[in-house]
Amino acid sequence: MRILRATSAFFPREDPLSDVRSSVLGGSYALPADSSARIQFRRALALTAMTLVMPGSAQLVMGNRRIGRICLRIWLGVIVAAVVMLFVTMTSRSGVFALATNPTLLTLGRWLLIVGAIAWVALLVDAWRLGRPLEMGRRHRLWMTGLNSALCFVTAGAMFFAAHMVSTSQSFIGTVFASSTTSAPEEGRYNVLLLGGDSGPDRSGVRPDSLTVASIDKDTGRTVLVGLPRNLEDVPFKPGSVMDKAFPDGFTGEGNYLNAVDTWANDHADLFGEKEPGIGATMDAVEQITGLKLNYYAMVNMKGFSKLIDAVGGVTVNVRQRTAIGGIGSPIRGYIEPGKKKLTGDQALWYSRSRVLNNDFSRMGRQKCVMNAMLQELSPQKVLLNVGKIAESGKELLSTDIPQADLDVFMDLALKAKSQKVSTVSLVPPVIYTGNPDYAKVRRLIASAIDKAEGRKPEHKAHLQTAALAVPTDAAAVAPKEAAKDPTKANQSTDLGASC
Repeated sequence: MRILRATSAFFPREDPLSDVRSSVLGGSYALPADSSARIQFRRALALTAMTLVMPGSAQLVMGNRRIGRICLRIWLGVIVAAVVMLFVTMTSRSGVFALATNPTLLTLGRWLLIVGAIAWVALLVDAWRLGRPLEMGRRHRLWMTGLNSALCFVTAGAMFFAAHMVSTSQSFIGTVFASSTTSAPEEGRYNVLLLGGDSGPDRSGVRPDSLTVASIDKDTGRTVLVGLPRNLEDVPFKPGSVMDKAFPDGFTGEGNYLNAVDTWANDHADLFGEKEPGIGATMDAVEQITGLKLNYYAMVNMKGFSKLIDAVGGVTVNVRQRTAIGGIGSPIRGYIEPGKKKLTGDQALWYSRSRVLNNDFSRMGRQKCVMNAMLQELSPQKVLLNVGKIAESGKELLSTDIPQADLDVFMDLALKAKSQKVSTVSLVPPVIYTGNPDYAKVRRLIASAIDKAEGRKPEHKAHLQTAALAVPTDAAAVAPKEAAKDPTKANQSTDLGASC
C-alpha cells in the first residue's frame, strides 16, 4: 500500500471514462461482479502491454497526461535514433565503429540506459496502479502482480546489463587503446608488428618469441603476413640509433637473436630515454629487416590469448601435425591429434607455441593458421554476445600503441580482410637462412609479395622464380598427403586459408 500511495502521488489518479460510464449507465446501475472483474483484468493487461510497447501511452490514456506526453516524445526520439543508426550501419560501417568507440557517446549511452531502466520500471508500476488491482478478483490480481513484476525484472535487468556491457567495453578501450598518437598509412598500407610472448616469474615483462608483420591495404583489407624467426641473426638497426651505435655491425654475439633485442634494450633502458625501449628497439630492427615503415605494434600475451579463445567458445583448426601439450619446462601432458578440431584456449595456445616434437618453422606455420582461423570465426555477433569475457581477457591479452582514434579503422579492416585472401611470407630456410640472412633478398621477397597481393606486376621476377623453386607458394603446389602433414606450407602462401 505504501508503494501504491507513493506512485499515486507521483502519477495523480485520473479516470476520464468514469463520467462517461455514469452518464451512459446511470449512477445506480452496477455490472455483475464477475463481468466487472474481467473488464478490469483486460484493461490492466492492455495498460501493461501499452507501457511495454510504447512507454507513456498508458499514462496518456488513463493517468498523468503530461508525464505520458514527455515519455512518448522520448520514446519517439529513441526510435528515430535507432532508425538513423540503422541507416548509418547500412551506408557506412566505419561510421558505426566510430560511434561505438567514441568515449563521450559510450558514457552518455551508459547513463541513458540506467536512467531509462529506472523510468521504464516506474511506468510499468504506474500502469499496474492504473489497472486498479484492488478492484480485481484475487486470481486476476495475482496474475497481474506477477506479470508486472516479471516485466519490471526483465526490462530493468536487460537495460542494466546493457549498461554494464557498455561500461566494460569503455574500460577495455580506454585501458588498452590509450595512446593518442595516430600514424598515417605508408604507401596505402598499414604495417602492424604483432608480437607474441609469455610472461612468467622467470622473465621480466613479456619476451617476444613470435614476431609477425601484418601489412594491410587501407582500402581493401588485403593482408600480407610476414613471419620473422625469433632466432634471426646479425639483425641491422637504423643508422644513428642507440642500437646501431652499440652494434654497428649488426646484432652479433652469442645468443643475440632477433627476440633478444627487446631484452637488451630493456636491460639498458637508461640509454634510450623511452617508456618502452625494448618495443622501440624491436620495431627499429624489424623496419630495417623488412624495409617496411611500421605504424603500430600489438603485443599479445599468450596466456591472455588462451583466455580470449575460451571467451569466444574455442576456434576450429585443421590440425596438420601431432602436437604436444606441455613439454616446455614441464612434462608433456597430452597431444593434439591431426584432423579438423575445435580447440579450447589451452589447446590452441599449445598448438601455436609447441616445438617439442617439431621445430620453430613448423610453429610459425601453425601460428599463422590459428590467426587465420580466428580472423574467419570472429564475427560481430560472436563478439557482441561475448563482449564482457573478451574485454576481461583482452586487458591481460593485449598491449598496443594503436590509438582509440584509429580503432574504428582497424575494426572495419578486420571485417574486410575476412573476404580477402591472406598471403604469407616467412624468412625461413631454404629461402632465408637465419644464421646468415641476406637482408637485401628479404626486402625484395616482401616487396614482391605485396606487389602480387595488390595486383601489381612484381618487379623481381627472377627472385620470385628462385623462391618458388625453393618453397611452394601454396598447399596446392605439393602432393596432398605432404601438405596435409606439413604445417610449414603456411609460411609461404598466396592463400593462407587454402594452406591451412
